Amino acid sequence: MAGRLTRMTALFVTAASVALAAAPASAGAARDVVIERLSQRLFPLLDALGRDPAALDALKSSPEVGALLRIRQARWAACGPDLICSAQAIVWNPAEVEAIARAAKLPAGLPASDDGSAAQARREIEGINSIVRTYGLGQVPPYPQIDGAGTIDPQERQARLQAADWLSRTPRDGSAQALDPSIDYALALLDASDRTDAISFDPLTGGSNDLPMRRAKTVDWSRYRYTALIVTGVGPEVADMALSPFGKYHLRLAANRFAQGEAPFIIVSGGKAHPRATRFTEAREMREALIERYGIPAEAILIEPYARHTTTNLRNAARLLMAIGAPLDHDTLIVCNPGQSASIESPLFVKRNNDELGYQPGQIGKRLSPTELVFRAARASARVDPRDPLDP
Repeated sequence: MAGRLTRMTALFVTAASVALAAAPASAGAARDVVIERLSQRLFPLLDALGRDPAALDALKSSPEVGALLRIRQARWAACGPDLICSAQAIVWNPAEVEAIARAAKLPAGLPASDDGSAAQARREIEGINSIVRTYGLGQVPPYPQIDGAGTIDPQERQARLQAADWLSRTPRDGSAQALDPSIDYALALLDASDRTDAISFDPLTGGSNDLPMRRAKTVDWSRYRYTALIVTGVGPEVADMALSPFGKYHLRLAANRFAQGEAPFIIVSGGKAHPRATRFTEAREMREALIERYGIPAEAILIEPYARHTTTNLRNAARLLMAIGAPLDHDTLIVCNPGQSASIESPLFVKRNNDELGYQPGQIGKRLSPTELVFRAARASARVDPRDPLDP
């Protein structure tokens, strides 16, 4: 393998008459607060490495990593002005992904993922690949009706590729460009496509969630049968519709159950997904309806405004339960229409979670009615996964 790396390095260096070094972070470079927040949200491990010179130097000084970074740089430089070639060259191949995953160490102060730094590094690099392929090379995303950049003019695609190329070479304070330009390249593609959805409601502990977050600190969880009611989203398919007909049904179900006093919180989950480019965030609209139509106190409603699928409705609700300090060994209750409820209970949903998340966001328990399922959240739901860059 080492001999092959050496030969490949020589080949690419020969082909690249002008090999550009990865743009280093510079003391004189400006901060870009939007890209900085997006980087921290999508790539917490790689971003932390970029801001920790000692950890970054240790990673780059590894012979295996140093060799592959030189190969990647030469491969990228060899493309010259060919923007498609550059986008293809910046994608990490499987051997490169595994080499970084083996070598990457968690910088001090960064919360550890439950499955370790190697798994987190692998998710983040595969996330870079997913962004470049989808937003740069036009690969069809898993859910093309709501994800990806949509249909765009070829000239506009070229403009986005050119901007990503330039921005990845232009220093940004606090970036991981000194490791590899692909990180800022991917971030620039999302920004150019106006898909910075992942930070639209940060910090999630503030805004509409400020009051319930404060209240959670005083809750005696032993007084309640359920830690929360989870209301899953059902996005409308009609332009300019704030709530779908099924969504309104979900709210009536949740309000009736909440009136029984068995849970201190309602978690409404749903992002800006249906239809594509909708101006409505489903969770926010559900919150307003619960307050205005049913008189539910604002301090009892938590919004989860990012989820785009039923799988992530539950994953993101689990994250909120952790954020409010709810005991995960207590039951929550999923409230939704009979069809969606049956789907959540099915073996197919287990497979979807394994395929799309890599784990189960929690354990599905007893069915109480056609519209109610007991649920216990799993700590694995805290894993950040930029392979879905709109809701990592």
